[in-house]
Amino acid sequence: MSLAVSAIRAAADKLQGHIINTPFLQSRTLSEVCGCEIWLKFENHQFTASFKERGALNKLANLGAEQVRHGVLAVSAGNHAQAVAYHAQRLGMDAVIVMPEHTPLVKVSRTRHFRAEIILAGETFDEALEYGLQLAEQRGLTLVHPYDDPHVIAGQGTLALEMLAAQPTLDALVIAIGGGGLIAGVALAARAIRPGIEIYGVQSEAFPAMYALFHGLVAVCQATSIAEGIAVKLPGQLTRELVKQHVDDIFLVSEDDIESALIMLLEIEKTVVEGAGAAGLAGVIRNRRQFEGKRVGLVLSGGNIDSSLLSDAIAREMVRSGRLARLRVDLRDIPGALARATQVIAEAQGNIEEVHHQRAFTLLPARRVEVDFVVQARDSEHVAQIIAALNQAGFHAALHNQ
Repeated sequence: MSLAVSAIRAAADKLQGHIINTPFLQSRTLSEVCGCEIWLKFENHQFTASFKERGALNKLANLGAEQVRHGVLAVSAGNHAQAVAYHAQRLGMDAVIVMPEHTPLVKVSRTRHFRAEIILAGETFDEALEYGLQLAEQRGLTLVHPYDDPHVIAGQGTLALEMLAAQPTLDALVIAIGGGGLIAGVALAARAIRPGIEIYGVQSEAFPAMYALFHGLVAVCQATSIAEGIAVKLPGQLTRELVKQHVDDIFLVSEDDIESALIMLLEIEKTVVEGAGAAGLAGVIRNRRQFEGKRVGLVLSGGNIDSSLLSDAIAREMVRSGRLARLRVDLRDIPGALARATQVIAEAQGNIEEVHHQRAFTLLPARRVEVDFVVQARDSEHVAQIIAALNQAGFHAALHNQ
């Protein structure tokens, strides 16, 4: 199948009424923060909370009768698994989902909810994929690839049709890249509709595979990323060619950049996204000059984030912004000293979350103790004021966030 914008328009017809044409809204506050006009496509509002439904459903809708009878197989630990399982159930076909052995139980449970057969195999995604390919051949199942398939790419490209229909004068699109299916489809459609539009990809520094290919470098990938949805070591063959043809540049962002953007969306837009869903915003913030004064479209690609991971991200962002600090205070080991220190913090309007009292594991002389206070504050300046108040009261206090 040769991939053209006509395939994306055909995909839009097949998807109509089966997926949500999600809101595409301007964020006034983020626009002020970024120095450009920010428009957000809320794909975290899809039923399975991810854009992956578009490509998965388009692939399933284009299967022949014999393929439908035998069923399909997908290899995924996340959004693609749920999308394939959900729409296969809707269409009355059997689905087998192969997941790495250490996939979080909540993701396994969500996918099993759609009555798919779940098989855990392999330590990594690559090992799971190898097993899945063998199983598909043995059982005569049709593989629904997460990104390197023309029908999947065409389905993802329907996002651009919706975005440009809602806001035809977009100057740029900034899209997260994992295997490349989303940006490949979006870029192909957007270029056909608005040839002069700028298209940029964003990857995590932890998984810079497409960035390396684009810039002629060798990718060095890490073990994990908060943006697990784009933690792909090997981009697709189809997608890399489309990226080369239609994408202007690819940016890298740090894990901290992604976490900060994720929390910004939570606090400003009151919307929950996963790491991959925040990568586009992180790319704009890190490259403000590139987008100054432009009208920029971002895709909030998914909202499936583990609650404990979200909690950790919130805490780390509070530390980075100075709203949560650990203060180490040197006290005399006498009655009332600890109470007096807490009183000073309270009078400075600090809110104590935790207290760690240390006698043995310290270099201080006997009759002195170290106490770590985890304190909520307004910002870094407020933290400095609390430390100054403690020192003025006769304690030796310092920031100890490491």
